[in-house]
Amino acid sequence: MTDKLPGSGLQLRGVAPGLRLADFRLIAFDMDSTLINIETLDEVAEAAGCKAQVAALTEAAMRGDITDYKDSLRQRVALLRGVPVSALQAVYDQRLQLNPGVETLIAACQRAGLRCILVSGGFTFFTDRLQQRLGLDDTRSNVLEIENGRLTGRLLPQPWGDICDGEQKRIKLLECCAALGITPAQAIAVGDGANDLAMMQVAGLSVAYHAKPLVRQQAMVAINEGGLDRLLEVLR
Repeated sequence: MTDKLPGSGLQLRGVAPGLRLADFRLIAFDMDSTLINIETLDEVAEAAGCKAQVAALTEAAMRGDITDYKDSLRQRVALLRGVPVSALQAVYDQRLQLNPGVETLIAACQRAGLRCILVSGGFTFFTDRLQQRLGLDDTRSNVLEIENGRLTGRLLPQPWGDICDGEQKRIKLLECCAALGITPAQAIAVGDGANDLAMMQVAGLSVAYHAKPLVRQQAMVAINEGGLDRLLEVLR
């Protein structure tokens, strides 16, 4: 059963009354269109002259229309071959903005003692900078191969695997829970696209932020209007 709060832009499903932020120990955030206002891959693709093509693939993947996320990502990254690293820096400096309420929510989580992590199908170029900027505890994302200051169109393998997709987001959340000695019921997962569903399904609280319909329909909390800090209206 879904309980819509009239006129509030918040949608709740199966959320027990009286939940507190301090009842949780971990919160995992998606990056693109969740913590930040853009899809970074699409913006970098503009420098390669293929933004429309890449954006269409991104949209289809986030809606859940493309089931092989890894193959979709490889296709999109291949189109970036030859893009200078300076184009990534320009995206970070000129286009990337934090979504409303991000800093307020993260500060509240940190005060309540939650470990804050970032799990993304995007790239370490951006997640590393956001980790430092927001004081996040950990990240997992993808590494773009760079040669002579330009992207090769390939991703580099990492110790945990080749590509951070929905399954890797779930695995990272569970690994962090195990390291903290907590159950997944004490974790919150926040995202907007289909590749966030795997981690949202194992977390004790799932939060959709201005999300695709498939995600909005399954989340326990859907923030459809306003900033990410609206979660604090649900968790006191």
